[in-house]
Amino acid sequence: MKTDWHTIIIGAGAAGLFAAPYAAKAGATLVIDHAKKPGEKIRISGGGRCNFTNMYAEPKNFLGQNPHFHKSALARFGQWDFVELVDQAGIAWHEKTLGQLFCDGKSTQIVEMLSTRLTQAGAELSLETSVDTIDRTQTGFRLATTQGVLTCQNLVLSTGGKSIPKMGATGFAYDIARQFGHQIVETSAGLVPFTFPDGRFAAISGVSLPVRVWNDRASFEESLLFTHRGLSGPAILQISSYWQPGEAVHIDLTHGLELREILRAQRQTEGRRQLSTELSRHLPARLIEHLTTEWAGRFDLTERLADQSDKALDALLGQLSNWRLTPSGTEGYRTAEVTLGGVSTDGLDSKSMMSKTVPGLYFIGECVDVTGWLGGFNFQWAWASAHAAGRHIAEA
Repeated sequence: MKTDWHTIIIGAGAAGLFAAPYAAKAGATLVIDHAKKPGEKIRISGGGRCNFTNMYAEPKNFLGQNPHFHKSALARFGQWDFVELVDQAGIAWHEKTLGQLFCDGKSTQIVEMLSTRLTQAGAELSLETSVDTIDRTQTGFRLATTQGVLTCQNLVLSTGGKSIPKMGATGFAYDIARQFGHQIVETSAGLVPFTFPDGRFAAISGVSLPVRVWNDRASFEESLLFTHRGLSGPAILQISSYWQPGEAVHIDLTHGLELREILRAQRQTEGRRQLSTELSRHLPARLIEHLTTEWAGRFDLTERLADQSDKALDALLGQLSNWRLTPSGTEGYRTAEVTLGGVSTDGLDSKSMMSKTVPGLYFIGECVDVTGWLGGFNFQWAWASAHAAGRHIAEA
């Protein structure tokens, strides 16, 4: 392997692989990673089919301390730009739900597409290569690696965040950012299931239903899934990115149902039925069975429907439509799909992703304090930020 490069990219994930072909237009480009294979998070994403972007991706679908930073990169490389590359590669795709675009086949098709683009551009890939130290030189950077000492003019950090450590995720990018004087926004697990003590929902693990879930900062209308540990499903993963420890979340179990009108009408014709029996016609029976016990001190769901006054029904429906729950925590980075926080955008140029204080140093993808919603948005940020950095290197 040659030792002197124009650009070295650390991290062969979505952002790193995508940035390489653009950077290679300016000179010799090397992508290095400690893993045995490139794009492992791509491979496991979307149940093995890769939710590679979202057709409705907009700046509002991302969060970070600076709500405007990501707008530039996303405007210059949008979802349809990536879809065009997917089409050119002959990869069939479909919309699953809410604009989420998936491969018809395996997610490895995306990895292969990115690897092919990298090779065709003349860039090189070195796997099972770890970086021990990075130092700044008069002309760029010096990296001490397990493959020897490497030097470069431009250094791109695309090593991701802390989510899914079993796949090798670390806080490496944050360490390098601090080394070069950058601030780190406190990190936490995002897009992650909630946990509750004592197996609170273990008896109804596997029960799922459409809900609206919200707190003071966000609201989402998707599915909820009860688990042995607590709550999961798209709605919960979404709100978790806006949740703070000790805070309650609100859940509308009746979302999309006109239960008030239904119960009042059934009270006239099926008054001898138990409340629980009637509710089970519209909500999962196992859930109603669970609530019959959990809410026994406040509501008696074994009573007859005919015995319920309008006030009593309204009180019950108020609880069903605004169930206030306080998680004990989350499952953490172990199952988190993304890391919240990261390299502060205050120290980065939004058009190029380059450090404002260290010329030639770039941060892209998940390691930056930009986090997308569930549904392909984080991949879109990877493509857009990588494009911004790669193009800047090529045009500098």
